[in-house]
Amino acid sequence: MKNIDKGGCFLYKTDRSVCMMKEKANLKDRIIEESLKLFSVKGYTSTSTMDIIEAVGASKGGFYNHFKSKEQLFREMLSAARKIWRERNLYQLDEEPRPLLKIQKLLENYRDRYLADSKNFPGGCIFVNLAVELSDQAPGLAKEVSTGFTRLGRMIKRLLDDEKKAGGLGKNVNTEDVSNMIFSGLLGACVLYTSDKSKKRLNSTITSLISYLHSIDSKGRV
Repeated sequence: MKNIDKGGCFLYKTDRSVCMMKEKANLKDRIIEESLKLFSVKGYTSTSTMDIIEAVGASKGGFYNHFKSKEQLFREMLSAARKIWRERNLYQLDEEPRPLLKIQKLLENYRDRYLADSKNFPGGCIFVNLAVELSDQAPGLAKEVSTGFTRLGRMIKRLLDDEKKAGGLGKNVNTEDVSNMIFSGLLGACVLYTSDKSKKRLNSTITSLISYLHSIDSKGRV
């Protein structure tokens, strides 16, 4: 049995069902994308549900068909943001032959691929922004954001430990201290770039961190 859609086209019921399912999926994705941008610029607490609905061009019903609450949307947005983070920052890390080179590539990706992504993150690093904003207002949500920082710090520490085991770092190099320095410098670069959008300052900070890696490399410059 056929039905006529609004454009006057004949569609089988099964075709219409597939189209409706795709439209719903697209709407959900658009809501997540717009919320990511708005949370990045305005913050979570200052962005209302209506702000998101208006940005998407949807209805309240369309929003609540996909998300029971703003908090549920936040968690799905956070998952999407983490996926983008991995795509941007872990790009080609596996192609680097040494752990120290992987850290250098991570730093370069942060500068060139992640913080430069004004399309998805027009307000800068969304994780830093949300962690600062929510630490007092919604500590439970802030804790969820901060788990990513913990994993990043552990990854840098693990790579440094692997490099030291392979003989790429001197015996006196404390990988815990180096990891904390690289991690803090990276977060500092994120905060500064979010506040002033100075590519010159960002490049200077990342270059300094890479130079530090060179200075502790016992096998020669990375």
